[in-house]
Amino acid sequence: MLTRELLKQVKKIEIKTRYIVESIFAGEYTSVFKGRGIEFAEVRDYQYGDDVRSIDWNVTARMSTPYIKKFTEERELTVLLAVDMSASQKFTSNEKSKGEILAEISAILSLAATKSNDKIGVILFSDKIEKYLPPRKGLHYVLRVIREILYFNPSHNKTDIAQALEFIGRVQKRRCILFILSDFISPPFLHLLKVIARKHDTIAIYLYDPLEFTMPPGGIIFIEDLETGELIKFTASPKNLQLWKQLRKKSLEKLRYQCKSNKVDIIEISTRENYILPLIKFFHERALRYRR
Repeated sequence: MLTRELLKQVKKIEIKTRYIVESIFAGEYTSVFKGRGIEFAEVRDYQYGDDVRSIDWNVTARMSTPYIKKFTEERELTVLLAVDMSASQKFTSNEKSKGEILAEISAILSLAATKSNDKIGVILFSDKIEKYLPPRKGLHYVLRVIREILYFNPSHNKTDIAQALEFIGRVQKRRCILFILSDFISPPFLHLLKVIARKHDTIAIYLYDPLEFTMPPGGIIFIEDLETGELIKFTASPKNLQLWKQLRKKSLEKLRYQCKSNKVDIIEISTRENYILPLIKFFHERALRYRR
């Protein structure tokens, strides 16, 4: 059971993110994410002035009187959030952990979907599927999404994005908008990213802490791997610090390449910066792409 204090925190995030959605992302979400397109609705009697190109000749032949096909634009979408719940999300060198920031970003995306009457679903994963909330609508469901991401206690500490992608391939049969929220410190997952990105509109939200790229110089540093509990002894010499930075940059460049080669958008967000700005940039650039 959640205490009154925890419920207040959930409500505080909901109020904050709802203001962001209504004041900043109003209209952006709907214009960037399109519906499934034009779908068949019904057949009805032909009326004077109807476009003859809409005549259903099969039904007309059977009924001996003209009928036309009627189509409607289906706007409703399914938005699926795959959220990394591994122990590395507890890391922070700032006032908020990665996990807390991911919860707020998830709230923004969920509220934007709800405002457009779209369904929102959530997959919480570590190196296994921790919890699955099937796509639904409504503000009460968004509050549950925030609550789960903030306070869910995963049974495993490690990360395996391939496990999440494989699960998505099994449960999400229809095309959806898929957001993967993670620091992407994971065993290889490119083979499954290719498969998922061909079917679903996939966006990677890469959350990182700047301290992961730079460490304080001088002396010996002990680094604890939050996912394995292993304590690593690191000599912070200028050479080792440069090597560490190069390895982290190489890892990020590989992720960028994997996303670009599979037509997956990537949003890079630092824990020490306002996450609203990268989100606005993403919506703006994607809207421009659609207008071309």
